[in-house]
Amino acid sequence: MGTALIYDEEMTKYKLLWVDPACKIEVPERLTVSYEALVRSGLSDRCVSIPPREATDAEILLAHSEEYLEAVKKTPYMTLEDLKEFTLQYGDVYFHPNIYHCAKLAAGSALQLVDSVMTGKVRNGIALVRPPGHHSMRSAANGFCVFNNVAIAAQYAKQKHGVKRVLIVDWDIHHGQGVQYCFEDDPSVLYYSWHRYEHQKFWPNLRESDYDSVGKGNGAGFNVNVPWNKVGMENSDYLSIFCHVLLPVAYEFCPDLVLVCAGFDSAIGDPEGEMCATPDIFAHLTHLLMNLAGGKLCAVLEGGYNLTSLPQSVCQTVQTLLGDPLPQPAGLRSPCKSALESLQCVRSAHRRYWSFLKHAANQPSTDISTKRIKLANEEEGKTEMAVEERAAEIKEWPEPPERPSPPVRCASLLPEDVACPDGLKLFSSSKDLHPLLASKLQNGADDQDALITVSRLYAMIEKMLTNEIGSGLVLISDISAAMMGALQDLPSDLVDRVLVVCVGKEKDLNYLTTDGKMLFVQISDEDKEKEKNKYFIPVSLKKGCSDTAGFIQAVLGLLLPLAYEYDPTLVLLVRTPGSGVDDSMWQQLIGLLLGFAKGHTLVLMQTNEKVHVGPTASALLGRPAPPLLELQTLDQEDGEALERLRERLQTDWKMLQTTSEGTEETLPC
Repeated sequence: MGTALIYDEEMTKYKLLWVDPACKIEVPERLTVSYEALVRSGLSDRCVSIPPREATDAEILLAHSEEYLEAVKKTPYMTLEDLKEFTLQYGDVYFHPNIYHCAKLAAGSALQLVDSVMTGKVRNGIALVRPPGHHSMRSAANGFCVFNNVAIAAQYAKQKHGVKRVLIVDWDIHHGQGVQYCFEDDPSVLYYSWHRYEHQKFWPNLRESDYDSVGKGNGAGFNVNVPWNKVGMENSDYLSIFCHVLLPVAYEFCPDLVLVCAGFDSAIGDPEGEMCATPDIFAHLTHLLMNLAGGKLCAVLEGGYNLTSLPQSVCQTVQTLLGDPLPQPAGLRSPCKSALESLQCVRSAHRRYWSFLKHAANQPSTDISTKRIKLANEEEGKTEMAVEERAAEIKEWPEPPERPSPPVRCASLLPEDVACPDGLKLFSSSKDLHPLLASKLQNGADDQDALITVSRLYAMIEKMLTNEIGSGLVLISDISAAMMGALQDLPSDLVDRVLVVCVGKEKDLNYLTTDGKMLFVQISDEDKEKEKNKYFIPVSLKKGCSDTAGFIQAVLGLLLPLAYEYDPTLVLLVRTPGSGVDDSMWQQLIGLLLGFAKGHTLVLMQTNEKVHVGPTASALLGRPAPPLLELQTLDQEDGEALERLRERLQTDWKMLQTTSEGTEETLPC
């Protein structure tokens, strides 16, 4: 299907015509450097170019008043003095004779993108537009924004394409109050925003940007605000909020379409955000959203004012939309205390609305919660100033790592009676034993056929780890023997951390590793509490893997944070016979796991599971998983058990933390 790219140089043809310190950073170069980076990297040639169009009056009126639209229509005919006077009606915005035309193109580009995705012309896409939109309100321009591009697009998707549920993810560093106001009483739109807030000291300085603004009336619970109360947030903080707030709520909401307010002022080096998250984090944020809504994702550019990190972040986002392997999220550490305070408050505020947050902890009991306006003491004031100065001084950071695609996206080892699915390459290797395994035969092993099978599996893993193969699918008669035979001799210079995810019951897998070379996570209905250690984590569900709600909660709240912190160089996913997991959830799991180890995920299934080969191959090839059906309420007993397990594990695994109690503050960056 492909990835759409919408860009038109026409949207660079307006600029600030007078001196305004608040608006001087919104320049045409924001668009040109982003597009030029896509051209230079060859990414634009891989996208499907979609021409923009102007939004019609009727489309603009989906989110704006007729009086406001008529007022903006007059701006092309105003003198410079008239434009200055007109601008004074609104906050932190400027007008230009060509801005009305550009604003119609920006909104129309978002609609073109929605049309292309919803009609199946493309799978996903991005619109590089100016002016941005998420601050614009029904009857007011605001914050560089004239028309609210994403709000119009959401209303349009519902009206024209019959979309029932829209998820809007706003990762711009400013609160998109215009989007919030548009949908705060609408349960068909889930609006999620993280934003620099600093206890209401940061623009737009709104009380309703705090965590307890959850929506109104029928829309209560469908407005999720995550306030950042300090600058310097890092990749760990962003991923933690996604894993413990956004993804559980989004999966329970089950959207038909995902719209992203893609503001990259939340990246390192931006003068507005003063955050420390590197551009490659947007590869992971995008990937985590691509498993929702059958992959229907539309990203629309909002902010981003550092002309180095902005194009880097745009490229990382587009590469992920195109399906390239993700960079390893190296260097993750514990979320900072301030991020955990906000996380705890948001989860507490929304636990009454969402089953997956039902067991969230109470709000912080002390006055260090996000409600505190003044600093508690002079020492903390010094710490906060040090963080701000450190974030503001960042001028350079490493280039995002290259993301080379392997020659073979996915290879398979299948029995002769199983057809190789389209898109997979049947793996062939020498029938001679691998040198490391030949000695076993000489030392008394009498099953040469088994050793040959293990040898071929070993050879496949080697080619994955040298990036000649991306991922793999293997059907084999004895999973445990094959896995342990292949993994125990892998050289450490190729793989030093293997994440093993076992879905269903198992008998003979040797998971009791304590040296950290293997992290084994098992999801089943078996109680193996007594066998646990730091690197063997059994997750027990009453109904096992057949309970989709419990399974997805375990994956999002436990497996993903563990995997991000462990940072594996190889992922081994084992499906045991009779696991009970349905194919749609199985495909979701594979899609999420492909975000680790540069996509090097090897799936092992027994030969009698061949009915699942097709769905497995589809997921390994990067095709979107079918949307999950409406999830049932998480079982009370399972919810409590998962929460107890998370609390126990967080001592060793910091990405599992969801509360700030007992957390030491750290200087970011």
